[in-house]
Amino acid sequence: MVNGLEFEKPVLELRNKIRELREFTKGSDVDLSEEIDRLESRLEKLEKDVYENMSPWDRVQVARHSSRPTTLDYIGELFTDFIELHGDRLFGDDAAIVGGIAKYKGLPVTVIGHQRGRDTKENIRRNFGMPHPEGYRKALRLMKQAEKFNRPIICFIDTKGAYPGKAAEERGQSEAIARNLFEMAGIKVPIICIVTGEGGSGGALALGVGDKMYMLENSTYSVITPEGAATILWKDATLAKQAAEAMKITAPDLLELGIIDEIIPEIKGGAHKDVEGQAKNIDWVLQETLKQLLQITPEKLIKDRYLKYKKMGKYTEQKEYENSPT
Repeated sequence: MVNGLEFEKPVLELRNKIRELREFTKGSDVDLSEEIDRLESRLEKLEKDVYENMSPWDRVQVARHSSRPTTLDYIGELFTDFIELHGDRLFGDDAAIVGGIAKYKGLPVTVIGHQRGRDTKENIRRNFGMPHPEGYRKALRLMKQAEKFNRPIICFIDTKGAYPGKAAEERGQSEAIARNLFEMAGIKVPIICIVTGEGGSGGALALGVGDKMYMLENSTYSVITPEGAATILWKDATLAKQAAEAMKITAPDLLELGIIDEIIPEIKGGAHKDVEGQAKNIDWVLQETLKQLLQITPEKLIKDRYLKYKKMGKYTEQKEYENSPT
């Protein structure tokens, strides 16, 4: 049986075939080394073709993979002495956002991120990574604490969006997101944001105002899910694949549009294939970025952050014609 995403099934089938041949040769006198070598060469070519030519919808599927590393996975790989802090001091604690104090190569930092579950029980506890207002207020509390003690802030983004339920709206979901956007724009310490999976709607943006914005190669960042966009545009959620193509939600698209600063390469097949290896790719970017941002004064940080968002996006001007109506 082949387990995996639809687009990578040919790769997985060939890998299984090679594995079966190797196991067969161990218990017999038949020499299949030439056949195995031939299949391995074919596999290398097939992997390059499949993983380097992924469609936007393929990337959406990888970003949503149930085994994709979470914020806590990356915290365990990248940081030491992590102490998780809880509660927003207004209503309660939201398990859909985790945050706290840690050390990065000896440097005290504040780490905040969306957190999904691995199974049904944990997903229910963490509300499938969709925060309530208290989650965003907890994140802001930790950011203001980081500013007070001059600690850089690192945000990991991975959510379908903020929770749209009645209770969340009653407790001020929109205000909590808007407050984060406003406050993050003026935080006087470096803020590094990394989209590690899905970056959905305002729920992602509430942790996404920073000095540097990075995306993992197979992550997505958009104002709405492809299914939601398809429902609005064509009244048919099954057209999500076409919506993903049109929305420009992948890392290469957003780099071209100037929304993000850099793409962090993923392990072949996706970050879920090798969490430790993926963390090393993030580690290199974090190290270089912190080295750069820690040289900048608080005043210049805020000014550069403002200019970064002011110039975001690409625009075209309509030509004016002499006979056009005024």
